[in-house]
Amino acid sequence: MQILVIGAGVVGLAVARAAACRRHEVVAAEAASAIGTGISSRNSEVIHAGMYYPTGSLRARHCTNGRRMLYEFCASHGVPHRKCGKLIVATDAAERVKLETIGAQGHSNGVEGLRLIDGNAARALEPALVCAAALQSPETGIIDGHAFMLALRGELEENGGAIAFNTPVEALAYESGQWSVRFGGGDAGTLAFDAVVNCAGLQAQDVARRIEGFPRERIPALVLAKGNYFSYAGKPAFSRLIYPTPVDGGLGVHVTLDLSGRMRFGPDVEWIERENYDVDPARAASFYASIRSYWPGLPDNTLVPDYSGIRPKLSGPGQPAADFIVDGPAGHGMTRLVQMFGIESPGLTSALSLAEATVGYLEG
Repeated sequence: MQILVIGAGVVGLAVARAAACRRHEVVAAEAASAIGTGISSRNSEVIHAGMYYPTGSLRARHCTNGRRMLYEFCASHGVPHRKCGKLIVATDAAERVKLETIGAQGHSNGVEGLRLIDGNAARALEPALVCAAALQSPETGIIDGHAFMLALRGELEENGGAIAFNTPVEALAYESGQWSVRFGGGDAGTLAFDAVVNCAGLQAQDVARRIEGFPRERIPALVLAKGNYFSYAGKPAFSRLIYPTPVDGGLGVHVTLDLSGRMRFGPDVEWIERENYDVDPARAASFYASIRSYWPGLPDNTLVPDYSGIRPKLSGPGQPAADFIVDGPAGHGMTRLVQMFGIESPGLTSALSLAEATVGYLEG
């Protein structure tokens, strides 16, 4: 089968690699000049365990399965990562109840090793931490996301697949048993494929609107939620990831660590109307307040604006968090077409599992 994957972020690369490994002919069309320049390069690089999401949802299923697959992939392909664990912290009795709910959800989702500990036990693990209780997740980790994408690209190309950079998709139509796809860019033209997978991230809805005959009512509204990060100008105070209880639209301003030992904080949730990656230094005030709820010792003038990312959400402020949408032929009725919408966190963790399922849809 000749398969076109639209988008060479982490999910697109995972889908293209999975298809190539199953001996399909694969081309990934990427509008940018490099892999993973959008959502995939602007996140926390966390390997999520899977305790937050409703049991049976795509996010729950692909996060837990994808996390296990990801650790195995990292070990076998030499991708830098560390299973550092994390603590979700409660600062009062009401938040402790939230932790119990998250823990129960995690157990339902099959997340291994979760345990609720009191404040003293949490401080024994992380002396700088102040909390009433914490949910410990030993399966959470961190990863070099770019190294992961390079490994996916390498295996894609080793199995005969290719990536076409600077190649935006302008129009798609199903004609005479194949997908006719018109490309822009320096090598503009039209090619035919047996199957198409839309992994375009923030542009997924735009791509879907270019598909002739695709039901417009099946294209969900795109809601942009910007997440800002601030780096810490000092020695890291924690050896694990530290998360507060979740907030509307996200998991709260948390401690993230990278593999070089740098500590930073984020992301927050800033609802926006259009893409904008500038980090407003004035947002530091709310960061200090959030962080000091669990780390009162955060010194003044130590947070430095770093970077931001944008989540392609399908739900807005005050609405229940939407699930991933993986819309295949059984749903929309168009032959060998899979559309992915709203693949935000835990998209990186879920990528390998989503890829296996997507190639399965195409193979029938």
